[in-house]
This record gives sequence, structure tokens and C-alpha cells, in this order.
Amino acid sequence: MLLSSVRTTFFCGCRNAGKGLTLRHNSKSPQLRQWLVKRGQSTVTAEAGASSAPAASIVPNAATNRIVGRWLLGCSGLVVGAVVLGGVTRLTESGLSMVDWHLVREMKPPQSQAEWEAEFSKYQQFPEFKIMNHDMTLPEFKFIFYMEWGHRMWGRLVGLAYILPTIYFWRKGYLTRSMKGKVLGLCGFVFFQGLLGWYMVKSGLEEKPESYDIPRVSQYRLSAHLGSALLLYCASLWTGLTLLMPAHKVAETKRLMQLRRFAKGTGGLVFLTALSGAFVAGLDAGLVYNSFPKMGERWIPDDLLAFSPAVKNFFENPTTVQFDHRILGISSLTAVTGLYLFSRRMVLPRRAKIAISLLTAMAYGQVALGISTLLMYVPTPLAAVHQSGSVALLSLAIWVLAELRKMPK
Repeated sequence: MLLSSVRTTFFCGCRNAGKGLTLRHNSKSPQLRQWLVKRGQSTVTAEAGASSAPAASIVPNAATNRIVGRWLLGCSGLVVGAVVLGGVTRLTESGLSMVDWHLVREMKPPQSQAEWEAEFSKYQQFPEFKIMNHDMTLPEFKFIFYMEWGHRMWGRLVGLAYILPTIYFWRKGYLTRSMKGKVLGLCGFVFFQGLLGWYMVKSGLEEKPESYDIPRVSQYRLSAHLGSALLLYCASLWTGLTLLMPAHKVAETKRLMQLRRFAKGTGGLVFLTALSGAFVAGLDAGLVYNSFPKMGERWIPDDLLAFSPAVKNFFENPTTVQFDHRILGISSLTAVTGLYLFSRRMVLPRRAKIAISLLTAMAYGQVALGISTLLMYVPTPLAAVHQSGSVALLSLAIWVLAELRKMPK
């Protein structure tokens, strides 16, 4: 900067000197005067352009927000794939087939016959093979192994989809200060999710001499694993939608604030219902009392509070867990229906009305799927569709909340 200033001053001085020389010698050297004037103007223009160059660097704007928003929506879609694939892995009882956890080394599955036999030999040392699958063949083992391997590789894909674009967008200047904190939190949550998944699998590999039940992962760890995945999904979807969809310019009336609170409560209930499904899956609670609306011959089964202390029933008694899931599902349907009826008496933007209508239709479809899954003794394809429906319902609830959010000040 000092050198450029000296150069500018020098040429401006030459220009002034040229003017003075011209005045002194009248018009004896007009060519010299023109050269000095043009040289001074070009130098000043070049220096001005150089000094304004840093202002042209990329700063977050509407265009970069759209790019980041689409990236986050894509990431949320990958998380949905991980949730669905994890559910299918659980339904096919494949989750305990890989007894080791290595971040890089396990990315390559066994290739030769000897490698497959070695992997199968490791699996035979754990309770699931000894108690449930003692007559399993190597081809059958390959199927459950590839199911779990695919789920783990998908999880790594999700991690890369968050981390690599974060580095790129950070370096390009696409992220605001608040957005930097959000994406760092999402990346950290992905890493935590992977560790939690292995912590869950370990619970199913432990020897339990005092228990004669079939080996399964802890329902507490399973619900934590699913719950963290749903939180990651909701945060990514919400952030992406708020970047892509501007808030509606709607007057802040009392009824609108009531509708917004109603929608938040409904969304929370939908999330809690989806989370309770992890306890149902973890305890195979869908295989008890396969009737509806009664549970067996009763509205309230006899063994609802069979465990002591009573609070233990809500997390470890399959009957109570299924009963709770039923109640939460019916409550969610009731809340969504109430939200729809309440919104019909209000003037709302067209997009918000569409979101609420789709949420209502999906809620009825999800309840129908749940009842069908129960009555048919939890067939794998139908149960997988039911689990996917819970994520779809949660997605629509997030969309409704995004449509009803306040205008930023």
C-alpha cells in the first residue's frame, strides 16, 4: 500500500509538473503533456481497482443460502435412508453379525472363502449364534453380515456428506457466523451417532449367564441411537427449510400464536411416538397382543404393571411398551386432527394449508399401517414401511412448523 501511494503521488506530481511546464512554455510540447495526463489517470484507476478487490469476495447471500439449504436437505435425506436401513437391519436380526468395529478396516468386506470362514468363526463365539442361530449356514451368515455392513457403510456416507461440504462452504465463505455453529454441531452429532451405534451393538454381544432370553441389544441404547438420528434429521431438515423458504408475512394475531403453539406440541408428540417405537422394536413388543382395539380380551391387560417397581414396566415390560405406543399413536392422531380443524377456521398461506392437510392424511395412513403391522404379526416389509411412515409424519410436522414460524426481525 505504501509503494502504491508513492507511485500514485509521483505520477500525479508529474502530471501537475507537466501542466506547469505547459503553462511555462505555452504549447511547445503538447505530446508530453498528453502522455503525462493519460499515464496519471491509468495509474489512479488501476490502484482504485486493486484497493476494491477484497470487497468482491463471496459473502453469504440469498444464492449461497439456497446452496447450503439444498445441501442440508440432501443430508437429511441420507439420514432417513440410515434410519430405514437400520430398521430393516433390526427386523432381519442382522445387527449383531459384525462383532468388531473399525472405522476404516471394516469398510472392505471379506473377499475369499477363508476370510468369510474366519468372520463366521468370530460370530459363532457370541450369544446370538449359540442361543438362536446355532444351525446357521455360511450363506445365511453372509446375508445378515451384508445387511449390517451396508448399514455401517451408509453411516460413513452420511458422515462424509456432512463433513466434506462443511469444509468447502466454510472456505468459500458461504456460511454466516450462526450457520457455522449449526453445521459444526451437526457434524459433531454425526460422529456421536456413530459411537452410539457401536455402544448399542456391544450390549447385544455381552454374555448374560443370568438371562435365558434371546440375545438382543439394549432397548435403552436402541432408543438413544434412534432418537439421536431423529434429532439429527429434524435439525438438518429444519435448517434447510428455513434457508430455502422465506417466512410468510402474516399478521401476528392471537389465533396464529395459538396455532403455532398447537403445532409445536403436536410435533413433539409425533417425535415421542416415533421414539417409543424403538422400545417396541427393542423388546419385540409387537409380537404380544396382536389384536386391536382391545389387547386380547381386555382394554387394559392384566400384566400391564407386572414388574416391580412400577416405573420399570414402561421401559422393560413388552405389554406396557406396546400399550404406551398405542396410546401415543392415538394421541398423535387426535392432536393432528385437532390441528387441522383449528387451522380450517383461519386465513393461512396456501403452502401452510397444504402442509397441514398432508400431515393429517399421513397421520391416518400411519395409524392404519401400525394396526395392520400388529394384526399380521409384524411382517418385515410392512413393519419397515410403518417405520418409514413415522419419519414421513415427522417430516411433515417439521414442514408445518417451518411454514408457521415468525418473520425474523
